[in-house]
Amino acid sequence: MESVKMIWDFYGPNAEAIAKHHEKHVGEFAISECLETVTTGTSKIVDGHYMAFMIVPNEQVMHLREILKPHRGQRYFPEN
Repeated sequence: MESVKMIWDFYGPNAEAIAKHHEKHVGEFAISECLETVTTGTSKIVDGHYMAFMIVPNEQVMHLREILKPHRGQRYFPEN
């Protein structure tokens, strides 16, 4: 199954805390919408730049993109 990582970028001295907080809300949204096939998380890019993300099946991207308004997205290939 093809997946897409929807990404929200945060910058500055509070970027890590903001990304974690945003990830919490994205996770709550996934639960409220019964989205069972999503994964959420945060990652450090460099000092002062963190991202929150949600990995979703490709067929859900168009619908969720309109609602959640991610900053960017990329194809996701899980590590096996």
